[in-house]
Amino acid sequence: MGTDGGKPLLLLIGSSARRSREFILRTVSARYALWLLQPAPVTWEEPYVVGGTQVDNTDPGLLVEAAREVAAEREVAGVFCYDEGLVTPAAHVAQALGLPGNSPETVIACRDKNATRIALERASVDQPASIAVCSLDEAHEAVRKLGFPVVLKPRGLAGSMGVRRADRVEDVTGAYLAASGASYPGVPVFEASVLVEEYVEGPEISVDAVFFEGKGTALAVARKHVGFAPFFEETGHDVDAADPLLTDPAVLEALRASHAALGFHTGVSHTEFRLTATGPRLMEVNARLGGDMIPYLGELATGVDVALAAADVAAGRRPRTGQTRRRAAAIAFLYPERDVEIEAVTVHEDRFTPEIHSADAMADPGAVLRLPPRGYISRYARVIALADTVAQARAALGQATHIVELTHRPAEEPAR
Repeated sequence: MGTDGGKPLLLLIGSSARRSREFILRTVSARYALWLLQPAPVTWEEPYVVGGTQVDNTDPGLLVEAAREVAAEREVAGVFCYDEGLVTPAAHVAQALGLPGNSPETVIACRDKNATRIALERASVDQPASIAVCSLDEAHEAVRKLGFPVVLKPRGLAGSMGVRRADRVEDVTGAYLAASGASYPGVPVFEASVLVEEYVEGPEISVDAVFFEGKGTALAVARKHVGFAPFFEETGHDVDAADPLLTDPAVLEALRASHAALGFHTGVSHTEFRLTATGPRLMEVNARLGGDMIPYLGELATGVDVALAAADVAAGRRPRTGQTRRRAAAIAFLYPERDVEIEAVTVHEDRFTPEIHSADAMADPGAVLRLPPRGYISRYARVIALADTVAQARAALGQATHIVELTHRPAEEPAR
């Protein structure tokens, strides 16, 4: 582990998965010294951190105590967190140490999709009708009130995990079981754990925006690709520096009103919309950086480093938000055609075309990948393209399965 080199120190609450989040530590550690707080010892994070504390970072009390110990020895500039399951404990630390950030109550309201719906309804933000339910019987009653089609989703999850559309009465049971059965470490369990919502027709997008001194700036718009209907598994994203939604008045007003209603004033958020014939409808607000490499795509396309912007505001600094590039970046996630056990994932760099930026394996030999509803986010590789237009980038990604070769055997049936 290195020295701080005179750089401001941020408390890093969890590092998450190396394959999907190392780019954040690489860019942020160039400007800030990072002190990692997590249960495991420092491993792959070592080149990017100046120290670490082993602590249960899902427990706000223990985490605050550990953070105070670091702050007693070093000057701490801020608290930095991008893990969905840890943003609430991180908010407790920022509050306890008097550092920049949103209140724990604000972060909880973002993580609890039902609380988000209530806050946005009070602020008259356009969104789907939504009913929280505790049981399958209540789900059927909610469907009768809303009418088909509907979407059933876990109340506290993200990344489309467990989200399923139901078009008929006979679809509701499977959708409810998928939504109620999905889980993620650090996510609270609610009594009314499932939301039944009006299905909204239209393309899906997300906006990563930075908020500083209460004012928000849209940094990256990602247009989402989904698959595995009736589920909404995210199979890719497109980010274009010239996307008109970056300056769209309706999108920007929805961002302003929703974040004001939730009390979100400091940090980077990841907000999802459906684009309908009557305008954008807000689907959810996440109090963190976007996943799926979206901040990285944003930096490739626009030159704006979304991850560094998040670190800057965590340290109380005004972020840089002006574009320095005008490109288009796209990512494709590769899934097996059926449930498999991985034998090998081979990236053939000699097959790259000029538009292919990178390709990476996302599963190791021996890993078992199961498709929805038996498993979620079961990707064996990702391929990123960078071009002058989205059309050129997506065309290059048409060769993704030629670039990445999957060798596998059928997966054994899961134990019941």
